[in-house]
Amino acid sequence: MSFEMTKGLFKYDFTDQHAILGIPLDAEFNDIRKRYMKIARRLHSDTCSFEDQADKDWANQFLSKVVNPAYNKFSKESDRKEYSLLLAAIGKRVVKEQAKMQIESEAAKQLVTAQNWEEAYKTAVSKLALKQYESVKETQEAIDQISELNMVYLLRKERMGGGGAVAPGSSAKATNPTSTEKTAAATSVTANPAPPPPPPKVEPPDSQTEAYCRRAQGFMDSKNYAKASLELREALKRDPKHSKAHAMLAMCYLEQNQATMAKLEMNKALASNPEEPTALEVKKKLEQASAKAKKGDEKPGFFASLFGGKKK
Repeated sequence: MSFEMTKGLFKYDFTDQHAILGIPLDAEFNDIRKRYMKIARRLHSDTCSFEDQADKDWANQFLSKVVNPAYNKFSKESDRKEYSLLLAAIGKRVVKEQAKMQIESEAAKQLVTAQNWEEAYKTAVSKLALKQYESVKETQEAIDQISELNMVYLLRKERMGGGGAVAPGSSAKATNPTSTEKTAAATSVTANPAPPPPPPKVEPPDSQTEAYCRRAQGFMDSKNYAKASLELREALKRDPKHSKAHAMLAMCYLEQNQATMAKLEMNKALASNPEEPTALEVKKKLEQASAKAKKGDEKPGFFASLFGGKKK
């Protein structure tokens, strides 16, 4: 069953979790949780009101494979930070590549030149979210349109100097843009204007490598670490220095009580990116485990590999 999404921010090899959940980019976590619970009740097999059995099957699969992973991305602070950093990079790419940006939805086109654009953005997202999960067709169309709104929002915020990362609860206002900013925003989509000073270079991730990582994350969310490890090894065949893949593989090994392998993959991840969040999380857990093992608080079988012991 395919859940391909290719419009808006999805064009940048980025999974727009906000669009999937139907929430604005500056939504607070409590609002995210409430929205997720509402969607889950709508799509769950026990409460789904879709009449056609095929649609019910689609809803159940979409909940487990798309909606649940989207919510999980916000449930941990480390994941939220990682997602925020990636969103910031995407915002800079949107500005850099604005000359070839394509917008299809009417709501996103209106947002390009809207004066009270932050208010207009939230209103448009809320309107689409109301019917987002009423049917299979409306779900897919709403996600596409919300992601296009997110793309334009990042463009306008970046041009105003707000940065690509949108912090929850942001109070920045720009309700009355100047005529110059309004004109620039409109022509950036339809013409080929002189580009602004280039932002720091952000290399686009290899789409196939990222796809392996996304599938692996889905398996990890369901605690199927064996299958997640297979996906991550395939990712590393394409990009042997991919820090995120190494870090995720380290976490898989850690969850399977393979501390030595976890430490090895963690070191590879940190060698490529010393700030890799998942790798730092693994490092912290290994250090805590090591300290407990030395005090004799844990069973030796699990932590023997930390000190050079061999499995029996």
